[in-house]
Amino acid sequence: MAKQKKKGQSGQAKNYITRTQAVRKLQISLPDFRRLCIFKGIYPREPRNIKKASKSATHSTTFYYTKDIQYLLHEPLLAKFREQKALEKKIARSLGRNEVQDAVRLEKYGMPKIKLDHIVRERYPTFVDALRDLDDALSLLSLFANLPSTTEVPAKVIARCQRLCHEFEHYLIATNSLRKSFLSIKGIYYQATIQGQDIMWLVPYKFVQRVTQDVDYRIMGTFVEFYCTLLGFVNYRLYTSIGLVYPPKFDVVSDERGAELAAFTLEGRGIGGGIDQRDEHKQLDNGHARNGNTKAVQAQIDKIAQETSAQEDVKQDEPTEEQAQTDAIDTFIPAAPEGDILPQPDLTADEAAHLFSEFTFFISREAPRHPIEFLLRAFGCKRVGWDAVLGEGAFTHDERDPRITHQIVDRPAPSQSLSSAQGQEGSKDQSLQTVKPGYIMPGRIYVQPQWIWDCVNEGKLLRTDVYAPGETLPPHLSPWVKPTGGQYDPRATLEEQEHEGEADAAAIDESEDEEGQEETTQQAVEGQEAEEKDDDDDEDEDDDIDAHDMDVAPSDDESEEEEKEDEADTFGGFDDAISQDSDLDEDAEHQKELEAEAAGRPVKSNLIGADPKAKAIRARQTERSRKEEEVERQKMMMSNKKRKLYEKMQYSNNKRDEEAEKLRKKRRKLEKAGKR
Repeated sequence: MAKQKKKGQSGQAKNYITRTQAVRKLQISLPDFRRLCIFKGIYPREPRNIKKASKSATHSTTFYYTKDIQYLLHEPLLAKFREQKALEKKIARSLGRNEVQDAVRLEKYGMPKIKLDHIVRERYPTFVDALRDLDDALSLLSLFANLPSTTEVPAKVIARCQRLCHEFEHYLIATNSLRKSFLSIKGIYYQATIQGQDIMWLVPYKFVQRVTQDVDYRIMGTFVEFYCTLLGFVNYRLYTSIGLVYPPKFDVVSDERGAELAAFTLEGRGIGGGIDQRDEHKQLDNGHARNGNTKAVQAQIDKIAQETSAQEDVKQDEPTEEQAQTDAIDTFIPAAPEGDILPQPDLTADEAAHLFSEFTFFISREAPRHPIEFLLRAFGCKRVGWDAVLGEGAFTHDERDPRITHQIVDRPAPSQSLSSAQGQEGSKDQSLQTVKPGYIMPGRIYVQPQWIWDCVNEGKLLRTDVYAPGETLPPHLSPWVKPTGGQYDPRATLEEQEHEGEADAAAIDESEDEEGQEETTQQAVEGQEAEEKDDDDDEDEDDDIDAHDMDVAPSDDESEEEEKEDEADTFGGFDDAISQDSDLDEDAEHQKELEAEAAGRPVKSNLIGADPKAKAIRARQTERSRKEEEVERQKMMMSNKKRKLYEKMQYSNNKRDEEAEKLRKKRRKLEKAGKR
């Protein structure tokens, strides 16, 4: 006889454990249990049968794997939590005895320090695993870096988040690893490629944040504590991989004055010591450092090069085909002709390093300084200046500096050019000269901030006249969403997206709408004139009544004349007659077509002066109906399952085409109104 199984000893009842049972088993409080689960990456599970997993009469709502809770029993953090509880009891006992100094001493020096280094190594065995999980860490730390300091969010936490984020941005600047950026309602999205891994995170705008009470900052603070440790590990690995010392030197005084990125000084691991941020000789690739040769070796190389150049002929400057192939980016071509479209590689680090390298930018005070500075430096710009009110660390604070080639403004278009004596405005620092609003510096290009983002996403320098101050900017689209077949693409022209005959049909509809508007306007004018005439007739009748003070019955001749006039008024004129004749002609033409179709012979249209566009539209409609009939005949041969699937596909395609056609129609009207 087989052994009888006991209830709750196997199956889901054994594999799952409730939260209350887990807290009792670990012998810690509920807040400590939440912190431990966040640190270890353990989250609740949902069993397939809650009734079988729950051992009590009341169904619990939160379950965990029993193996996960068993794994937590050996966690070293449990000992730290127990030490904290013991210390809290000692502090409470000292305060009960009125021993305030002992309580302060215990709180200041006796609090055990919690380290999460071993947890980071456990959760991320390889560095690539840490890079894949870096999106949430950067987004949350960027959020806390912009929060105001409160009791729930201390100033130390905010400063640490800011420092870690700036260190990571410095690595992206040094290696030119940033690829794309997008301005959205939530904030600014950034995408970087590090060791083949795409990392995308969100940075909020620097507005005044209002801390609400409906957010549990204890839970978020636990995530911030873990993510700070994780980002510190990642920054150390990234800096050491390119030969830089971590952490970089940090100037607290300069940071308090608003330097931000300029408050950091990168140092190399070589004998030379520090590395200036404006040094253009040392080039850093994505993940590797390319160091130059020593002076002695370089002298020998130059000597050998001179000897060989004297013996050989001068080569042409044009590169060979092999060199062009090695310099170009590899493109991935699908093997099947109708296969999936393979994602093509974006900018290389070398191309990104030279996008803005030849220019000198000046950021006006109304433009967002930090994101613009970060993008410009990440794409090769070494000279970025801004107004003195935006903080320290600029290449120049002088707005009249002749070296400035581009100025980023976000204000109405300036109307006057600046002469040598006009437009100059004094400042507290006499060495600096600013330009009055409404004046421009000759020989300088003024653009709006969106030009920076669009150039970065396109990977090339775009036209600046489209982004000039006061101009209507082109649509700023997400670089990660590519329009598929049939969808509306704002970047393309209408001619590239319109179907065959769509432009002619739209022109006919517009002409009909214009004719309808003209007829409506004409009828309104005629109605107004008729009302004025009726008012004049009423006034004449009132005058007659007042003059004679009696009513006179009309004679028979007068009544006959009035009836004739009414009959004449009811006559619609020659236009109505012509329209009736045209209706009769259309009916007769339709009847002839039906008779010819029944007899099986072609019939010629007798309509005189038909519009060629209308004929083309009618022919396309006939062709479309013929194709639809052919599709219906083919659907009859399909199985029921395939026919339903095909109908769903057609429904979604038709909805997509309708939405695209609406957007094209709206754009067509806007372009026509703009031309007027």
